[in-house]
Amino acid sequence: MSLVGMIRGRRGASGFGYASTAEEVTEGVDLSGKSILITGANSGLGKESARVLAKRGARIYVGARTVEKSKPIADELGGGAVPLACELSEPESVRACVRGLKESGARLDVILCNAGIMALPERTIHLGQELQFLTNHLGHFVLVTGLLDQLTDDARVVVLSSAGHAWTPSMGIQFDDLNFANGYSGVKAYGQSKLANILFAKALARKFAGTKKTANALHPGVIATNLARHINPVLQALQPIGSAIAMKSIPEGAATQCYVAANPAVAGVTGEYFVDSNIARSSAHSRSVEMADRLWEVSEKIVAAI
Repeated sequence: MSLVGMIRGRRGASGFGYASTAEEVTEGVDLSGKSILITGANSGLGKESARVLAKRGARIYVGARTVEKSKPIADELGGGAVPLACELSEPESVRACVRGLKESGARLDVILCNAGIMALPERTIHLGQELQFLTNHLGHFVLVTGLLDQLTDDARVVVLSSAGHAWTPSMGIQFDDLNFANGYSGVKAYGQSKLANILFAKALARKFAGTKKTANALHPGVIATNLARHINPVLQALQPIGSAIAMKSIPEGAATQCYVAANPAVAGVTGEYFVDSNIARSSAHSRSVEMADRLWEVSEKIVAAI
């Protein structure tokens, strides 16, 4: 068997692996009566996750930057799917989304924090925050913490991180310079935001202790989506080769988040990091309780001020 074949054929303890698809990892799962909120559900992995989880019977709350972007997807999904405006880089948009869900009395079985931006070539500050940290971490922090009272007793919070969480500065979260004022790197700033995603999930899991609620993070794999549009042009030129060798398709890329969100085997599993629909080991920084606790405190202070 070729190396590519070995990689794609590899499966872990869960019975799934690199080439498993979102449909495969949810086969036979009945989500009737379940409600799932997905950010970035209008394209890429979010759209595929919404399609598959709706196919399993779930009612999907379709999060996108605007209702105009989310409504066509909700219409396609049917089953009472609800379009939502949730622009993660705009705290007021996120808070309005939270208010709307609370006023409707929505009860959420899953919040799938899928949306994100990657490797912005230039340092971009919005509301005093580096845009990747604001969008990928703080936006989801506002959303999830605002909806804690809307979660069902055994709800799952699923946070899309990345293997790129290891691309951070040497100290991990750069608390003394979150905005990279002293030397910007798009890749490191992205890595910091993805490290924050794991730390948030792990801190939330500890806050859920004593309940049936869970929080987990994951790496979806390397997928050819719009997320990577800002990466180095040389890497973009190599993308067709990478796709043939190692990149996942969108159905494969959506598998791990659908597995963690819906598969019965994950019930009660919390505070973990998943890769290829199996528990994996993340970086040392991502396992730091002290860093996670400090990030939570800093995040609370930032969002209170913006």
